Amino acid sequence: MDKTIKLRVRKEIGNGDELKVLKLKGALIAKKYTEIIHIADENEDFYLNSFSTSPENKKEAEHFVLDYISNHNLKDTITLISTKN
Repeated sequence: MDKTIKLRVRKEIGNGDELKVLKLKGALIAKKYTEIIHIADENEDFYLNSFSTSPENKKEAEHFVLDYISNHNLKDTITLISTKN
């Protein structure tokens, strides 16, 4: 069964950070962690981005996201939401 990874993304961000967020999503697809990323409104300040990945890739995908957030100074823009699955 696939595992879901969720990201909380701030709605109001600058163009530079928006480009970094788009590159993260593209990298997740290019690295074959997922084929599609779902985007929904969480509230007036944040989007909820979610994608499914195989159980074998879940930890690797989470580490990739956390490294990307750290390396691109996006800690105030993107948050990895812990999931129990």
